Amino acid sequence: MNIHEYQAKEILKKYGVKTLKGFVTSSLGEINKIADNLGGNVWVVKAQIHAGGRGKGGGVQVAKSKSELLEKSSKILGMNLITPQTDADGKKVNKIYIEQGAEISRELYFSILIDRKSSNITFLASTEGGMDIEEVAKKSPDKIIRISIDNSIGVMPYHVRRLSYFLELDKSFFKELESFLSSSYAAFKSSDASLLEINPLIVTSKNSLIALDAKMNFDDNALFRQKEILDYRDETEEDPVELIASKYDLSYIKLDGSIGCMVNGAGLAMATMDIIKLNGGEPANFLDVGGGATKEKVTEAFKLIMSDKNVKGILVNIFGGIMRCDIVADGVVYAAREINLEVPLVVRLEGTNVEKGKEILKNSNLKIISADNLGDAAKKIVKSIGKN
Repeated sequence: MNIHEYQAKEILKKYGVKTLKGFVTSSLGEINKIADNLGGNVWVVKAQIHAGGRGKGGGVQVAKSKSELLEKSSKILGMNLITPQTDADGKKVNKIYIEQGAEISRELYFSILIDRKSSNITFLASTEGGMDIEEVAKKSPDKIIRISIDNSIGVMPYHVRRLSYFLELDKSFFKELESFLSSSYAAFKSSDASLLEINPLIVTSKNSLIALDAKMNFDDNALFRQKEILDYRDETEEDPVELIASKYDLSYIKLDGSIGCMVNGAGLAMATMDIIKLNGGEPANFLDVGGGATKEKVTEAFKLIMSDKNVKGILVNIFGGIMRCDIVADGVVYAAREINLEVPLVVRLEGTNVEKGKEILKNSNLKIISADNLGDAAKKIVKSIGKN
């Protein structure tokens, strides 16, 4: 799950990470009041969307007067912001975050992530703050440092010294850096985050380390114990189809092909997509219905698939272990009738009660193409949509 910058900063502040004072709003009528509360004569207006690269698309603007603040806020609020991380249509900006200005001496990069190889939390840092870390890694990998943290002991003084030396920070920054690392680590670990990125982490003219930007992602599987984090969820920022899928406990990801896939099990779904491509087709989605599909769940899965106008055919590939093939067949027949399915449908069933399942499909009087195995199913669906 992703959250907005202002929400990430709220979390960081709870754990002692320094941020600048700011307010979020969705109303231009609050701009002058916010400016008065922040004080000063320099403010930064930031679009709040779930995508990086906002500055490149005009979603981050500096204002040096109240009139300029109102003007730039009105341009950003409500705009369709296109960044390197959005599609061609961009994302509508429903909220803006107005933050006080800061005198910046240096910009650094800092992030915390999970290193799957070592099973440890890892610090990633660079002297090249404000830049895309992917570009830095490609052009100047020597300017990036990785520090693995032993989860049983956490942040130690030698981690601080090593990072301080690499970032070329003065010795007087040791306590400041130690506090920042410990606080960031605590925020990351306690919230079950999968990513914390601060870019840039600034060194101010008053020798403070401040998170000028903040991005946090969270492990969906841990949200059941993170109610406060779950309350930050902004459904307007999520793909409507994927949002519906999550409500029915379906794992759905839209792709660019024309063959819709409905499969039980992530590994089998990946294999299904691979074999479709091997036979000259292109999968339109990844869709895992899980191990407990009901008629209603299968119907919603079909609706999700058919919401994609590019879909010309559907391949259902089910291995009945916990889930019986006859139950799946009932669901497929019910769903096909419910949504008046008109595109070719190939079904491959294997496992528990497979013969009963095939009999249900055969007696349905629907144009369902039965397949003997996965290879046969892929060939039949590719051939079927070729005739359309």
